[in-house]
Amino acid sequence: MLNLSIINSTRTNNFNDKDIMQKITELWKEASPHLPENENTYGVYHEYESDYKGDYSLSIAKEDEIGSIEIPMNAKYKIFYVDTTDEQGVFHAWSNIWEQEEAGLIERAYTFDFEKYLPNGEIEIHIAIK
Repeated sequence: MLNLSIINSTRTNNFNDKDIMQKITELWKEASPHLPENENTYGVYHEYESDYKGDYSLSIAKEDEIGSIEIPMNAKYKIFYVDTTDEQGVFHAWSNIWEQEEAGLIERAYTFDFEKYLPNGEIEIHIAIK
């Protein structure tokens, strides 16, 4: 089990929310002073309305033994590695995930997905799959 404490959250939609980039930028800016240095931080995608085209919640979180959200690590996850040399690396990784889903290469569970930001600058996107 991965126990995370949520710092803050927002509800949004990848395709129908004209303010999505502003919401995500503000979310990270507000969370930044509360994130520990030299520890993993997380962008957690949850409370999916349907699939990647529907509404969902995005929460910024840090690891904590008494977390406010518990991510079951016994679930199956496919890990995507973000090209951190690309300024739009996270967006391009998510675009790749959506393309793979549309092509039937992955079948997402839509439980908890998360971006894991490692202290060394690497970023992993963990997608729950069926």
